[in-house]
Amino acid sequence: MIRKHAAWIAIGALVVIIVIGVVAFGNTTPEDDAGTGIPPQDPGLVAAGAPLYQANCASCHGEDLRGTSKGPSHLSIIYEPNHHGDMAFVLAAKNGVQAHHWRFGNMEPVPGLSDEDLAAIVAYVRSIQREEGFEPYPP
Repeated sequence: MIRKHAAWIAIGALVVIIVIGVVAFGNTTPEDDAGTGIPPQDPGLVAAGAPLYQANCASCHGEDLRGTSKGPSHLSIIYEPNHHGDMAFVLAAKNGVQAHHWRFGNMEPVPGLSDEDLAAIVAYVRSIQREEGFEPYPP
């Protein structure tokens, strides 16, 4: 009798784990992330993020995200979600970053951006990364 209950408890726990996983991470397939590990982004956030990126990021990271002489390409594999997650972009803009992958020098904080602005910029960057894919590192 105890074994029967233990088996049912184990099955119930497995079902709960599966449900939590689907809710937390979505039920995505490799096609959903276009092979980049990036799911489709909210179109409203992407639209809001495009002009914010151009105004605040493009002078260093390039209008096309491919970098400039002042900053690296956001299409580098260094910026794929498993290496630099979304929060890394937010923290870099809020706090600045010490140079550690590149020789462009330290990045200063970007003043005047709200959390909503940063979420929109990240959605925009991720949408372009999803479309374009990633470039090898080092370039």
